[in-house]
Amino acid sequence: MKRATKGEIEFFEGPQSRWRDLKFTVITCFQLIKGFRILHFVGPCITFFGSARFEEDHKYYQLTRKIAGEMAKLGFTIITGGGPGLMEAANRGAKDVGGRSIGCNIELPEEQEPNPFLDLMIVLKYFFIRKILLIKYSYAFIVMPGGYGTMDEYFEALTLIQTKTILNFPVIIFDQDFYHELEHQINKMEKEGTISAIDKSQFLLTDSVDEAVKLVKDRCIKRYRLSKKRYFSPLRWLFEKRIKLKP
Repeated sequence: MKRATKGEIEFFEGPQSRWRDLKFTVITCFQLIKGFRILHFVGPCITFFGSARFEEDHKYYQLTRKIAGEMAKLGFTIITGGGPGLMEAANRGAKDVGGRSIGCNIELPEEQEPNPFLDLMIVLKYFFIRKILLIKYSYAFIVMPGGYGTMDEYFEALTLIQTKTILNFPVIIFDQDFYHELEHQINKMEKEGTISAIDKSQFLLTDSVDEAVKLVKDRCIKRYRLSKKRYFSPLRWLFEKRIKLKP
């Protein structure tokens, strides 16, 4: 039988050191401020969620790369977790068309290397801070095939929209075959009354890149009247950074 780790034992012991709580609070605040300052000038973003496990020759990698390119052509900055797989594909798609590409990487026990298609990268200590930043700067969310992490981020975005914590931004899911059972479960949730018909209408499940592009144009660019704004110079003493496009 597996033995409990030291961390698990400390958790079950109850309240911990006040100093450790304070240290955690200070680190959290610093990470948030660091993220806000570095990403201050990124402009309207579209966040891509997806698995880190698909290689370059996989159809989902190629699809993600194509979709990200089309979204970058609209003027959006493409932002991901900054890692390999479909995160890399999205960042690469942005670079294919001369768009802006950002990664919010995370410190993991098994280190996750940032992909080589990033104009700007920020490394964070905690997952919840990364999720805050991925949502804060985004006008739409693209959900590609993935696992637990992708589902966590997808349902977090939906929950924030459902509770009106954030605006009703588009959530677009690819592809229909991969997420067929998930669609069935959501229909069951509506039937059982755990969500409403309005809740179910908060996302689009599609295989059409053109349909996704049209939705973003209608629900983001037109609704929020997005356009190019005059440039503001970053202040280095506030840790602000200018995005330098890499070839």
